Amino acid sequence: MMSTRENAQSSAPLSGLRVVDFTRVLAGPHCTKTLRDLGADVTKIEPPAGDVGRGGVPHVNQMSVYYAQQNAGKRNLSLDLNWPEAREIVAKLCKDADVIVENFRPGTLDRFGLGYVQVRAFNPSVIYVSLSGYGQTGPWRNRPAFAPTVQAEVGLTDILQHHFGEALSELRNDACSHADLYTGLHGVIAVLAALTHRNRTGEGQHVDVAMAAALLSVNERAGAQLSDVDTNGEPTALSAPDSHIFDLPDGRRVTIATSPVYSPSFMRFCAMMRRGDLLRDPRFKTAALRRQNLKPLLEEIRAWILTFDDLDALQAQVSEQNLAIGIVRTTRELAESDWARDWGAIVEVDDRGGNKMRMPGPPWRFSANTLPPPGAPAFQGEDNAAILREVGLSDEQIAALRVKGVILSRRSPRGAFD
Repeated sequence: MMSTRENAQSSAPLSGLRVVDFTRVLAGPHCTKTLRDLGADVTKIEPPAGDVGRGGVPHVNQMSVYYAQQNAGKRNLSLDLNWPEAREIVAKLCKDADVIVENFRPGTLDRFGLGYVQVRAFNPSVIYVSLSGYGQTGPWRNRPAFAPTVQAEVGLTDILQHHFGEALSELRNDACSHADLYTGLHGVIAVLAALTHRNRTGEGQHVDVAMAAALLSVNERAGAQLSDVDTNGEPTALSAPDSHIFDLPDGRRVTIATSPVYSPSFMRFCAMMRRGDLLRDPRFKTAALRRQNLKPLLEEIRAWILTFDDLDALQAQVSEQNLAIGIVRTTRELAESDWARDWGAIVEVDDRGGNKMRMPGPPWRFSANTLPPPGAPAFQGEDNAAILREVGLSDEQIAALRVKGVILSRRSPRGAFD
């Protein structure tokens, strides 16, 4: 029986896919949330202490907005796996699952009889995805891993420090948890690939996804960084990540998607600015010299941009060189844009208190499928009774488990258990 919150439509691409979700915080929940938004029926298994993500601020009507963003639409079963009755219940769910996703430290679920080898014994076709910092094997397998630490280990923090070829005054972390989010999406890719393999062969499998490897794979500069080739001051990766920010006369700020340090882009800047004289300026003759004289070069570009009162006129002149401009906006400003309204980029999610929270909508449009509505975030253990009835327990048995402390539920991060 499907919860009223899990109102997935039968035409969604992953409709009918049964997912057991042992994940918490961000990487794993983002993986399973993506599967849910593609139509899968996701049952989240939450421990007595609750998902740490429930503590993410702000809270609206006792519900964490952070938690809701990654878990809306999932069913929720909260139990204590230290009880054999709880392990038996979860094993029944895993027996019927198409996909299991977990992001504990390697070996954690083995101790509860729910590791891949143990589950495979009674569900050989299962696709079991493990997300961790550094993989299930190897010298770093037991290291704790959070997005900032993995980003530091794999070079992202170093890239940020030297972003424009000039070291920042102090090291700093990125504002977004790239390692978690990319790992979650690579987990989705793993599920889809393994499903294709199973559809062809009938064979399930275990997929090991490492945060460090995921983040390294999406570093478009990695090949250049590993090549040890001296670029003579030229930015790597076509220079787009080195784009600068410029002020407009009306106070808005824009970026042009390239760096004038990069030789081909410098020629484009000179052409769109109608400044052939800059091509002959000895300060800007090479990439190394432009990097050395970056401040006066950027001053020339800023002065040119300030001659435009009309953003469309600026874009037209920039477009002559097949470049693009982007306005620096806040997330809220983007949400109010015509594009966001047309795309449906922002959706309203039930805040469980009679109102709505605004969240990012799906990034896909399928011509042959209809995606499910956003769904609502569950309180901890909210679906205990419904899920336990599905696996064959009577109301009396469910009540006994509740009294014993095997299952539990609560409505707030700090609230009392029912």
